[in-house]
Amino acid sequence: MTVRDNGLRNPGSIPMRIGIPRALLYYQYFPAWKTFFEELGATVVVSPPTTQVMLSDGASRVIADTCLPVKVFLGHVMWLKERCDRIFIPAVRSVEPKVYNCSKFLGLPDMTKAVIPEMPGMLEIEIDVNRGNGKLYRDIYSLGRTITMNPFTVKKAWRAARQAFLDYRQMMQDDKITPTEAIARLYPELRDEKEGRNVSLPASRSRVAIIGHPYLIYDEYVNHRIVRRLEGMGNAVVVPEMVPLKEQIAGVKNVTGGAYWTYENEVAGAGGYYLDGDIDGVIGLMAFGCGPDSLLMDMVRRYSVETKSAPFMCLTLEEHTAEAGIVTRLEAFTDMIYRKKKAETKACVLESLI
Repeated sequence: MTVRDNGLRNPGSIPMRIGIPRALLYYQYFPAWKTFFEELGATVVVSPPTTQVMLSDGASRVIADTCLPVKVFLGHVMWLKERCDRIFIPAVRSVEPKVYNCSKFLGLPDMTKAVIPEMPGMLEIEIDVNRGNGKLYRDIYSLGRTITMNPFTVKKAWRAARQAFLDYRQMMQDDKITPTEAIARLYPELRDEKEGRNVSLPASRSRVAIIGHPYLIYDEYVNHRIVRRLEGMGNAVVVPEMVPLKEQIAGVKNVTGGAYWTYENEVAGAGGYYLDGDIDGVIGLMAFGCGPDSLLMDMVRRYSVETKSAPFMCLTLEEHTAEAGIVTRLEAFTDMIYRKKKAETKACVLESLI
């Protein structure tokens, strides 16, 4: 079964409460998911930003070798399990033809149900464009029918969700904002004062790009507020969501020769784009033990060396990463690119005097 609904529907006219964990694919697709379920008449419940309790709860359910993002995701599911009727957990196999996803996304619903057996009903859908649009549409209708039996309502909800996703992505590109800022703008009730960027920033002396997956870049507990810290050090920070899709695809071709992994644009695509552009430094974020990202980050590093463009630094995150170590490396990286810019400016002045 590609769509699974475990449990009974709510009796009467009480709206079904559907939980969405604020982890993994939340930052890419939340506006679409929220729109889809609310158009069907359900109420969406979102878990709060990650905490130490969530991470500990998630880590307690799996073996130590499980990657950090999955442990965080399971912690969010643990928070939601007493607060909703269903939890939405998609199995995303592929969103592009002949491009495949990490195994943690493929088996996420089954893993979650196995390690958290006391969770409420689960709404699951398998997303795999390699099986054709017809199969995808049938699965979407099957998912919608767990809430309403009206096929026209499901079709309307799907169209509204698709448009919400396109508008969300375009907003981030046009306004140069992050997913957390875009979600806070679209849904003020989800705004959290601990998330986001600095309100009052010092004058920017460097432009620094952060590349990686959104569940690492925008989870401030996991990355120790890296965006805020870089901006507080006087850097203007840019992220993958600010890069047009065509430029991301071109960046992937330049760095790796072609996409194989789903969401490769967030790493190789954005990395290639920023390294070919006017940027002072690039920082890559990856989770410890992530096979695909370890390869992609090394390719971005090699591309940085081959093109002799901006400096590149990769930060590896796991549950025991020390905040002091992150801060030290960010300060050293910022000082390095500042001295590099200062030396280049001095050299240009000397050349003009000769």
